[in-house]
Amino acid sequence: MRRSEAKGTAARTAVVFTALAHASRREILLVLNFHGGRMTAGEIAERFACRWPTTTRHLRVLEQAGLVRVRKVGRTRVYQLQSADLRKSIETWLQWFRPGRPA
Repeated sequence: MRRSEAKGTAARTAVVFTALAHASRREILLVLNFHGGRMTAGEIAERFACRWPTTTRHLRVLEQAGLVRVRKVGRTRVYQLQSADLRKSIETWLQWFRPGRPA
């Protein structure tokens, strides 16, 4: 992997891990996963005790990290889990810890 490519991958990984750092965001991802990967913002918010602005802030961080996609349907926002992108980011990071990988 070239140095510039490695820097880009590291930056992308940092964004994903920053999004995953908060327990509520991890829980949102789990809720989405266990509900077929797609829910409205209202359905997600019903699951959490925090206020609506806090929930939308968490959803925005997940969207910016590429872990969810949002689509407007009328006045409703539908969030869809991007589980393949999540797996790819984590697996890419874990490759650095493969046995026999040069330092």
